[in-house]
Amino acid sequence: MNNSSAGVPRVVVVGAGLGGLSAAIRLAAAGYPVEVYEKQSGPGGKAFTEQIGAYRFDTGPSLFTMKHVFEELFASAGRRLEDYLTLKPLERICNYFWPDGSRLATWSDLHRMAGEFERTFREPREHLDRYLRHSRRIYDITAHLFLERSLHEWSTLGAPRFVRSLLQLHRIDLWRTMDEANGSFFRDGHLRQLFNRYATYNGSNPYRTPATLNIIPHVEYGLGAWAVENGIYAVSRALEQLAREQGVVFHYRSPVERVLTKGTAPGKRPVRGVLVGGEEVPAEVVVSNADVTATYRFLLRDEQAKAFRRHRRLEPSSSGIVFYWGVRRRFPELGLHNIFFSADYTREFREIFREGRSPTDPTIYLNITSKEGSPGDAPEGGENWFVLLNAPWDSGQDWNREALRVRTAVLQRLSRELGTEVEPLIEVESRMLPPDIEARTDSAGGSLYGISSNTRVAAFRRHPNRSRPYPGLYFVGGSAHPGGGMPLVVLGGRIVADLVRRYQPRSLQRGYSSRE
Repeated sequence: MNNSSAGVPRVVVVGAGLGGLSAAIRLAAAGYPVEVYEKQSGPGGKAFTEQIGAYRFDTGPSLFTMKHVFEELFASAGRRLEDYLTLKPLERICNYFWPDGSRLATWSDLHRMAGEFERTFREPREHLDRYLRHSRRIYDITAHLFLERSLHEWSTLGAPRFVRSLLQLHRIDLWRTMDEANGSFFRDGHLRQLFNRYATYNGSNPYRTPATLNIIPHVEYGLGAWAVENGIYAVSRALEQLAREQGVVFHYRSPVERVLTKGTAPGKRPVRGVLVGGEEVPAEVVVSNADVTATYRFLLRDEQAKAFRRHRRLEPSSSGIVFYWGVRRRFPELGLHNIFFSADYTREFREIFREGRSPTDPTIYLNITSKEGSPGDAPEGGENWFVLLNAPWDSGQDWNREALRVRTAVLQRLSRELGTEVEPLIEVESRMLPPDIEARTDSAGGSLYGISSNTRVAAFRRHPNRSRPYPGLYFVGGSAHPGGGMPLVVLGGRIVADLVRRYQPRSLQRGYSSRE
């Protein structure tokens, strides 16, 4: 693809996260000259990589779902996903451990999983069947409404399919909390807690977030989950390769300092480019893959914008404390995904969202990519442990103290569950705290998903993908519509690309058909 087409608006993408890569691929495939500026040394944003001695770690997302979203992205550029990524369907999706000694595995084979529920917790099989049918119904009603189109365009609001979805909102369980709904489907408290954890997939509180978020189990069990050969960072590298093949130009270790605009009139200041390394880079379109807060505060230096003032009033999502541990032993009872639940889930989320501190008894997520598809991520006889704990966003806490406290709690819990002292097995170690997440990825306060979904209207209040006061400026990523998580930010890139095509000069619409 020739990236110097005359008469075509030049596009600059700020940030090479998955959302920015998705938008860049689609726009370049449509013929737009696209350049990406990223402050890190490579692509991926939160989906980055870290090598510590002989151990490699993914630094952020760890579960690959909604494969069709990625297949459609590659198809939009005339390519096939399987030529770039090797995916293995997961049979055992996750191992669960409870403080009372209960253990359970969840499976892609739903008949087998229902049998596990029945044997372990005496939960009738039909309860899982009924729950997953309910989850699928929510997905069928809401996917087009919330995930595939902008919620802030009149063309969307008037579309017949949107109206049909809107008329079915009474069927998406909006008036109960996730916890209330899960308690109505499962009589056993362990299973209620298991399905409550899906609120953390977008950094929310299951005791406050609407039960509409029970859409997520269908995504995991109905649509499937995969292991990615060479880890999630392989996804970032594959999208970068696809983008380069479309003519996208990448500039790494090149943080954008400002988004430049024309004029000073309030309410309408079209973009004219970006400032990088003290030099102006002209552009008629700027796609910000940075957090909405960082975009207004640092790139536009406009904290008085109405959209920003509305956004900053919204509750941020949770953040996380991450430990990267290279462990010189293998544990056959562990798999790719492992959850060690806290004894008091209600208290855990109260501490995170109300008290603003890391949980006293944290739930532990342990991801080990060397278990599935990436044996080279750890040396022979070892495992690479990515340990994630739910945590509040950064509001000035003493994070070194918090990290030491929760590290002790985690080591005690894992040692007890695994029947051996874990700390002496740790060969290499690193950590990432909420301020580190903010510094690396421009996520306000280290918030992992932008805003939480702790109100019934949160999905409608995410920041729009198109700026009206700054014509030519578009937003993609976890803090903008449709939200955080790999599939959602990739869908956000699709929404942004369609909006750019609609509102910017249409001189080169050759061969690119909107999928709205």
